[in-house]
Amino acid sequence: MSLLNSESREEADDAALGESFTKGSGHLIWAALAAAVVVSAAIAILFITGHKPPIVTGEIVQVWAHPCHVETSGFDANGDAMEKQSFDQVLLFAHIRLKNQGQGPLHIEDIVANARQADGIDSISAGGSAQFEEVFVAYPELAALHTNGLSPHATIPAGQSIDGTVFWAIRHMSKQQWDARTDLNFTIKLQNQPSLVLAPHTAVIVQ
Repeated sequence: MSLLNSESREEADDAALGESFTKGSGHLIWAALAAAVVVSAAIAILFITGHKPPIVTGEIVQVWAHPCHVETSGFDANGDAMEKQSFDQVLLFAHIRLKNQGQGPLHIEDIVANARQADGIDSISAGGSAQFEEVFVAYPELAALHTNGLSPHATIPAGQSIDGTVFWAIRHMSKQQWDARTDLNFTIKLQNQPSLVLAPHTAVIVQ
């Protein structure tokens, strides 16, 4: 066999080897692309299922505070004499808006005001609808705040929004203590659902 034929056979063998290698590389590329698609789909599914929109959203539209000094009359409901009491308190009002983004009704268990002081957090449950009305009888100067009251035990229908004013009486807190707070937020406690914590985005108005 001539040298020329030998070289031709070697070149053919090299070409065949190169073609085989190219075919193998093509299979690897397609396998890598398929794996990338599968991984991307899995990540997308995890993202969608793991980042569901919250079942309830809300905002604190405005907050008002009315620090005051209280002295009892010295008589009970029957007109009998009793020991007078004197204390400071802060009447707190918040206009709250809530939206139910779920498929069923949401039941509010409580709305709590959380005021952080130097010695800890004072957490106070909201007053009921009857107390909301009574406070404007006792403090007629707050009549401008007597708008639509929001019950701390309201139910939000599916896909609906509610809003109104909620009331708290923070007993034994002076104006100086109120002014010294370092934080204020509100916890909406829901039945069979995680609580929603909202903070005001505007300054508290002192009445």
